[in-house]
Amino acid sequence: MKGLVCKVCGYVALDENRSECPICHAKNTFEEQEDAYKTPDFKAVSGETEKKHIPTFAIVNEGSLTPSNGCIDIHVRIGEIIHPALPEHHITEITFYLDNKFIANVYLTAEINPAAVIHLKSGTKGKIQVIENCNVHGKWFNKVEIK
Repeated sequence: MKGLVCKVCGYVALDENRSECPICHAKNTFEEQEDAYKTPDFKAVSGETEKKHIPTFAIVNEGSLTPSNGCIDIHVRIGEIIHPALPEHHITEITFYLDNKFIANVYLTAEINPAAVIHLKSGTKGKIQVIENCNVHGKWFNKVEIK
């Protein structure tokens, strides 16, 4: 999928803000790339590659981390078939967006399972999008609607 990518850190901008990267804070470093990320309709040659890379979601409307303030937990796991977490093949980061705007980035190493959770304020609505990066197979995208 075509996208705007920071030339310094590889962040993919889903909105039109190109003046400063929210990850590395470099200014005016975005360039359009034809293959910035893959979407759920991508069919890999091996047959199982996409099943190990497309982010999957679970939404918990009564999050447990800050129950007195209320929150919505967005659980993201990488892959319908769980992605490996090996030194030579693992997920390096999961980037979260709300309605195309960057909201969080989680860095992972081979010692961490390919999953992350963010805690949104209660009542948050909109489209949560995630782009994960595999050190072997690149970036993969998925989205879910919070109602």
